[in-house]
Amino acid sequence: MASLLKIDVSPRGDASYSRQLGQTFAESWQAAHAGGTVTTRDLAKQQPTYVDLQWIAGAYSKPEDQTAENKSALKLSDDIIAEVKAADTVLITTPMYNFQVPAVLKAWIDHLVRAGVTFSMGADGYKGLISGPKAVLIVTAAGDYGAGSPIESYDLLTPYVKHILGFVGITEVEVLKAGNTAGIQYGKISAEDWKKPLDEKAKSLATA
Repeated sequence: MASLLKIDVSPRGDASYSRQLGQTFAESWQAAHAGGTVTTRDLAKQQPTYVDLQWIAGAYSKPEDQTAENKSALKLSDDIIAEVKAADTVLITTPMYNFQVPAVLKAWIDHLVRAGVTFSMGADGYKGLISGPKAVLIVTAAGDYGAGSPIESYDLLTPYVKHILGFVGITEVEVLKAGNTAGIQYGKISAEDWKKPLDEKAKSLATA
């Protein structure tokens, strides 16, 4: 049975354009995968903890040497990693904040990237240990950071997330950039006209 893991980031709830596009993707994905399951982790409501001393001590200790505090600190990391490993497709919907990922998404990433669990280090360098899932990244932004834009290079979020996912073994990553949301805010384009072509792209990615 196919499975989709949807990671939502925006704190704006139903008003969020990244969430709206993600919902379009999820509905199209479900229609194309009869009986498929969708698991959602809402980082705005389930805000991840930050990596702390107990987390670090536990992550770099043998399981038999971990204290109860270490194991408690790693519990969320264990859950996040298990969700990703169980998925056929990982969908991340996020706004861009100051050219980078929001803090809650960075915290999620820090729980996902774990030595000996999602990546290994050897004589030949690093190796991702998650195999199987593909990923789709939907990014909304006030400006236009798409290909050919004079500010395309300001987008540090997209290459970073793609690099991190590849680092843990998820190398097939599709990206939907949904820029120029400021045009809606300033009345230059309606939300419906802005969303229409992006919804079609989301549907196409969901059924590819």
